Amino acid sequence: MTSPQSTTPEEFDVIVIGAGPTGENVADRTAAAGLRTVIVESELVGGECSYWACMPSKALLRPVAALADARAVAGSREAVGGGALDPAAVLARRDSFTSHWQDDGQVQWLRDTGIELARGHGRLAGERQVTVEAEDGGERLLVARHAVAICTGSRPVLPYDVTGLADARPWTNREATGSPTVPRRLAVVGGGVVGVELATAWRALGSEVVLLVRGSGLLPRMEPFAGELVADGLRDLGVDLRFGTEVTAVERRALDGADGASEVALTLGDGGRLTVDEVLYATGRAPRTADVGLEQVGLHPGNWLDVDDSCTVLGVDGAWLYAAGDVNHRALLTHQGKYQARITGGAIVARAQARPLDTARWGAHAASADSAGAPQVVFTQPEVASVGLTLHAAEQAGLRVKVIDHDLGAVAGASLYGDDYRGRARVVFDLDREVLVGASFVGPGVSELLHSATIAVVGEVPIDRLWHAVPAYPTISEVWLRLLEGCRG
Repeated sequence: MTSPQSTTPEEFDVIVIGAGPTGENVADRTAAAGLRTVIVESELVGGECSYWACMPSKALLRPVAALADARAVAGSREAVGGGALDPAAVLARRDSFTSHWQDDGQVQWLRDTGIELARGHGRLAGERQVTVEAEDGGERLLVARHAVAICTGSRPVLPYDVTGLADARPWTNREATGSPTVPRRLAVVGGGVVGVELATAWRALGSEVVLLVRGSGLLPRMEPFAGELVADGLRDLGVDLRFGTEVTAVERRALDGADGASEVALTLGDGGRLTVDEVLYATGRAPRTADVGLEQVGLHPGNWLDVDDSCTVLGVDGAWLYAAGDVNHRALLTHQGKYQARITGGAIVARAQARPLDTARWGAHAASADSAGAPQVVFTQPEVASVGLTLHAAEQAGLRVKVIDHDLGAVAGASLYGDDYRGRARVVFDLDREVLVGASFVGPGVSELLHSATIAVVGEVPIDRLWHAVPAYPTISEVWLRLLEGCRG
């Protein structure tokens, strides 16, 4: 069926470009308020998180954690013995999490919610105007009465200075979370979250994994001990970690006598060579704004979009253009994108109803939590969970702080998780305001500690009040007793 041409503008109240979790939540808010909303998507409805990032990667990682938990406790350890994960079963479960890369269920949700879907590539064509180019070449012109929201997310970045990299067809997060087979040898370049998580997953599935890191440690934006403990965990899994290592050239070579098979040769900065079956680059993200028509409204294509706390784009007159999620570079996390979407949707509705925005700190139309405390979990072995400021970031901000560290293995509840529990907790305490401004935990199961820490940090709960929030016995949450004693001491 040929798409309608752009000669007849189609009018909506709100146009959302990008149907990932952020765009879906913006559209959900505006449609629920009675605004006729259309969402534009050129790929799968559900976006990066559903098909190539959060969901498939965590589906790969959960069996790793489950097996590690069983091996950590006498009794269950004997039940699983030395057995390995079943790669075919793990990959099949991963495929079910992505709905086999079909978006029928997400499309049905849009219909049930009253959100219209325009399939194709969306570009700004002027003030409140968006053209949608379908795969068959048809074009539509959509016009918004009130608002356009850009929620196109981010894309992986490949370094431009590595000889032969583009022709070598490296993996990015998409190939690494969706591969139908387990590579025998895998090189991972990059020591951030994507690199350490996928090194964990593929090593547990049987790949020989080497992790190449330019710097001296892992997870550089977190507390140093987080990267150190994750490095220990990767070594325990059998990952070959190489720090201070650069890749200068990459070449994919066909294998003689093998139908379509190939291998990848890496040249390292010290002149060394490494040969693997696949190489995964996890070296950063860039905004998906190169081809969304920013030049039509006076902005620069390919840039991150600057926004205020209501996610209204700065530098565009009329307060009609919004940007939420990764694309505004405030916090490249799915949950923060969904949070921003609720703020954005509320702001669009308020302006459409001629109501003033509440943009005071913690107001209904202010994404204040982006700066106060964006929580994050790294699903490695051990897990890492953090929220708010690290010690370094707090000192850089000029705060007068005190740091309290505690060995999580010394907490009674931790012994229930394993016979040799290893972990660490840290809180960063603002001495002047007497509130926590950051918290970090490393160890098995610590992701479940994170929301209590987020409430403490984002809610700016006074330490004297936190003292009366009693953790249950025996749980890992008992670490809060020791941390709070350190704050009061």
